[in-house]
Amino acid sequence: MCFINGPNLNMLGMREPEIYGKSSLAEIEKEMRILARQQGAEIDFFQSNHEGKIVDYIQEARGRFDCILINAGAFSHYSIAIYDALKAVEIPVIEIHLSNIYARESFRQQSLISPLAVGGVFGFGALSYKMAFLAACELLAAGQKGKG
Repeated sequence: MCFINGPNLNMLGMREPEIYGKSSLAEIEKEMRILARQQGAEIDFFQSNHEGKIVDYIQEARGRFDCILINAGAFSHYSIAIYDALKAVEIPVIEIHLSNIYARESFRQQSLISPLAVGGVFGFGALSYKMAFLAACELLAAGQKGKG
């Protein structure tokens, strides 16, 4: 399974820690790699501030990964290109957000990814990644498919 991280997530720990927490993306990745080893799972981590690079990575995920866990950041709210890529690869998707997007500004309350996702984890800071990963493990163990 792969974790895809969108714009500004490389600034975690420095950018608005009262909203996004104090953990850096590198720290979250380290924790997820430990958890993945404990679960006997293989993971990949990817981050880009560029929409096209994220689309390319999603397209390359087909046949490589059995689940996509995505925190598309701001792209969640308006990227039709990412929506189309996720839909095309036909891989189960779990959406992740560190903050509760539904308790924030109105422009953040709409996610184009949510309709494609089998589920989402919002508002638990870095713990959102762990919860999404464990959900993905359960999903795959049950043999569920994605909506895309």
